[in-house]
Amino acid sequence: MELDEDGVRLPRLRMRDVLARGVLFGLGAVVLVAVVALFVPRHSARLEFLAVAGGLSGVGALVFLLTGFAFWGACAGDVRRFRDWRTITGQTEAVTVFAPFSLRVGAMAAVLAPAAIGLYTVVDAAAYDSWLHSH
Repeated sequence: MELDEDGVRLPRLRMRDVLARGVLFGLGAVVLVAVVALFVPRHSARLEFLAVAGGLSGVGALVFLLTGFAFWGACAGDVRRFRDWRTITGQTEAVTVFAPFSLRVGAMAAVLAPAAIGLYTVVDAAAYDSWLHSH
C-alpha cells in the first residue's frame, strides 16, 4: 500500500466498501444468532433471546448509522483505517477513524435486526412437537 505525506494508507476508504463489509459482517451475525438460538433450551427463553437480539440490534443500527453518516460528513474525505490510528495528531481527528467503524457496525446491525425478528416469527409459529419450538 502507498502512504501519503501524513503516513495514511492510500487509497482512502469509500463509503460503499465500508457498508458492503458491514453487510457481510451482518450476514455472519445472523448465522451466529440462529445457531445460538438453537441452544437456548426453553421456547419462551428462545423467543425472548431473539426479540432482545432484534430490538437491540435495531436500536444499535439507528444509532451507529446516524453517527457514522454524521462523522463521515464531518471528515470531509479524510477517512482513515484503524491501522492509521498512529497518524492522528489532534483531538478532533479521532472522528476520521470512528466514522468507518460506526458505519460498519450500523450496517451489520441493520442486517441483523430484521433477521432476528424474522427468526422470532418462525420460532413463534413452529409446531409444538418440532425441534424449532423447543419444549
